Amino acid sequence: MDRDISGLSSMATRPVLAELSEHIRLTHGLPVRFESAGGVEIARRVREGAEADLLVLADGVLTELEKEGHILKGTTRPLWISQVVAAVAEGTPVPAFGSESDLRAALTSAKGIAYSTGPSGTALIGLLTRLDLADTLSDRLVQAPPGVPAGSLLAAGQADLAFQQHSELMDLPGLIVIGPLPADTAISSTFSGGVLAASRRPSLAREVLDLLGSDVASKTARARGMRAFGD
Repeated sequence: MDRDISGLSSMATRPVLAELSEHIRLTHGLPVRFESAGGVEIARRVREGAEADLLVLADGVLTELEKEGHILKGTTRPLWISQVVAAVAEGTPVPAFGSESDLRAALTSAKGIAYSTGPSGTALIGLLTRLDLADTLSDRLVQAPPGVPAGSLLAAGQADLAFQQHSELMDLPGLIVIGPLPADTAISSTFSGGVLAASRRPSLAREVLDLLGSDVASKTARARGMRAFGD
């Protein structure tokens, strides 16, 4: 019997899932492979009938897909929390980032501000609106294409300040991660997993999902810029 478990995920969780898939294969004898793309793209593919066993996406999107019948009822579980961080290109001045006024100064002095199509990008636009900066900065916002790290726009010279999930920025060459947004401007996203209704191996998929919520998985997530849900 074919025991391979296939999964779909957003780019934010790709580093974590790649490491955990190898661990699960070696330790538990369950071959697991995840394909990652932009969260919007993955959700579209699921709605169009993509064949896979597991799905790991931002919690809100996963909840919507469950309501639409694409996720087996009762299998959705929160896995990891990721903070949005800011970054600048290596060799450029690093702005102060310890307070809301520092954040405002960094934003208003930036010539280009890169953000993603995922939940971090949506949350950033919401934050700019709350800070009454959305109109002021509208012509400086540069949205990265789906699946493309916002930090890559720094090296390309298309922006001088980038915001995205820590896990997506921490290993990119040529940039410096400043840190999470200060105080009550902080943005975090919860990533959850669920068994797809289209899965041909739902029992094995549940087993893998349990392993993604294990203590070993929590340690891996922390090393990759996330923390386990509930920590």
